[in-house]
Amino acid sequence: MSNSILVYVEQEGGELQKAGLVALQAARELLTSWSLGEIHTVVLGAGAKDAAEKLLPYGVTKAYYSDSAIYEKYRAVPYAAAFVQAFEASTSSVGIAAATTTGKDFFPRVGVRLSAGQASDIIGIQSDGLLQRPMFAGDVLADVEITTERKLITVRTSAFDAALPEGDGGAVEELPEVSVPAYAGEVVNFEASGGDRPELTEAEAVVSGGRALQSEENFEKYIFPLADALGAAVGASRAAVDSGYAPNDWQVGQTGKIVAPQLYIAVGISGAIQHLAGMKDSKVIVAINKDGEAPIYEVADYGLVADLYEVLPDLTEKIKSARS
Repeated sequence: MSNSILVYVEQEGGELQKAGLVALQAARELLTSWSLGEIHTVVLGAGAKDAAEKLLPYGVTKAYYSDSAIYEKYRAVPYAAAFVQAFEASTSSVGIAAATTTGKDFFPRVGVRLSAGQASDIIGIQSDGLLQRPMFAGDVLADVEITTERKLITVRTSAFDAALPEGDGGAVEELPEVSVPAYAGEVVNFEASGGDRPELTEAEAVVSGGRALQSEENFEKYIFPLADALGAAVGASRAAVDSGYAPNDWQVGQTGKIVAPQLYIAVGISGAIQHLAGMKDSKVIVAINKDGEAPIYEVADYGLVADLYEVLPDLTEKIKSARS
């Protein structure tokens, strides 16, 4: 086993995703901190070969890929098998993925197969090599150490910058087919949500609605136009999701997605600690809530104490006029 790192890089149709480049940047920092040797990557699914070739200017020694049909729709079992295959082919000692729904899902299976310890949702690498991760909704930061020979790490996508190209790399290599057991199941249908809006964790701007929206129809009437005017993704609080106003994959918070866009607009969200844990690293936070004592105002850069039903249509129109 060598001292190299294998990074799972998320891609879509041959295009590298921000989450994957964040994982790559974390690997670069770990390479220095832990005095490791090389970085290898693995990409899977339709367009994987193009994505692998695009990774070479990032200084990757070898970019493994497979565009086999078994990876077309995500399933944890074959993804874990492919990562293990690339891990052993590259003789790596460390594996890294972004702490997205995909990385969180299949990496524990990798850990079992490799007998590797895992540190999850890492937000920093200390000078002494310890890994920093949040606990208790971010109220406590813990320094952790992985003591197993093989190590796995998932990194919070809001905690590291996306890697930039830094020179020529090595070569691409196709992974051989893996056998997929029957218990892996099959994806009968896959339907992307959000339409033409950017993906929540990739977006530069996010407009989120809370329980104060009162219905799915009000999300469509008030939140969607504002998000579309800004070219933003749509998010929701857990209360809004639990009430059926928004789908689960829009949930921002401790038990949802962690986001850190340039602009985060919280509409009708009180600011429970679980929600703040998922968006407090946003660069600019705007809160719109008629309760001037709502906790969201403690983290907001700008606040508007007003009835969302009265101010959102005017705000949306003014943004449309300004952008046109």
